[in-house]
Amino acid sequence: MTNLGSPRRAWGPDDIGDLTGKTALITGANSGIGFEAALELAAHGAHVVLACRNLDNAQRAAERIHGLADNSSVETLSLDLAKLASVRSAARDFAGAHARLDLLVNNAGVMATPLKVTDDGFELQIATNFLGHFALTGLLLGHLLTTPSSRVVTVSSKAHLIGRIDFNDIAGTANYNRAIAYGRSKLAGLLFTYELDRRLKEIQSSSIAVAVHPGWAKSSLAVSGPTMDRSGPVRRLGEIAGRHFGQASAAGALPTLYACSSRDVQGGEFYGPRGLGGLVGPPVNVNSSRQSHRVDYAKKLWSASEELTGVSYAFVPPR
Repeated sequence: MTNLGSPRRAWGPDDIGDLTGKTALITGANSGIGFEAALELAAHGAHVVLACRNLDNAQRAAERIHGLADNSSVETLSLDLAKLASVRSAARDFAGAHARLDLLVNNAGVMATPLKVTDDGFELQIATNFLGHFALTGLLLGHLLTTPSSRVVTVSSKAHLIGRIDFNDIAGTANYNRAIAYGRSKLAGLLFTYELDRRLKEIQSSSIAVAVHPGWAKSSLAVSGPTMDRSGPVRRLGEIAGRHFGQASAAGALPTLYACSSRDVQGGEFYGPRGLGGLVGPPVNVNSSRQSHRVDYAKKLWSASEELTGVSYAFVPPR
């Protein structure tokens, strides 16, 4: 494990640097760590696209960013990751309006939701947290490859440690357990990140793919599942635990911001908090499970994901 900050001064938002001229797209940027990451990137000069399911919430988030960051450049984009038709539409809209994509932050997610099958036939967590992001990244790959030194940052979780990939049920609808399903979606994101970076290296692209996890952050994610199935006591327990033990969303966003901006970031790495068992603190390079590094799993998952989403990646070597 590599310490990214000295004991006297850990890495923080002041180290981000000037991002003027860069374009960032962040999914789920209307709240939580997605909002905090969008705010800091915009405050440092990037043009930030808030890609969200609820456009009203996205617009309110954009107005907050304008109020907090002088001269910030922000726009909204309609995106429901649980619907492949919406993912395709969002990718078309973005590509038609922008010539470059420097930072794609696959941040949006749901956690521990009751079993719900999307219109495309996928369990909601694997659809939102992984398959939707897989499709979005593939559809925007052309923009990423033609933007020098672009980065794909995918938000995973320590819950990937309990994840298991069932290649007979990638869609996740059989033998459902909400916690295991969440871990599976986050493990899938890591397998995807490492394989994407390997494929980028194969064509000698300057683009990289990295993954992050926020530790335990105070956000709406932990209560999204209980909210959906109206489990009031569980929701309140999650809120109390987060209030007393979790770190602020701004701190949870630090690994994402580091991955987006630091010159020290290398493709195929994983970043998360360094303190209290990886739950809080400034970002460091962290380890992920042995399973997440299985190349055979990654390649098999990639092929299955292309088939399920109908999105094939075209890796065109840079000129």
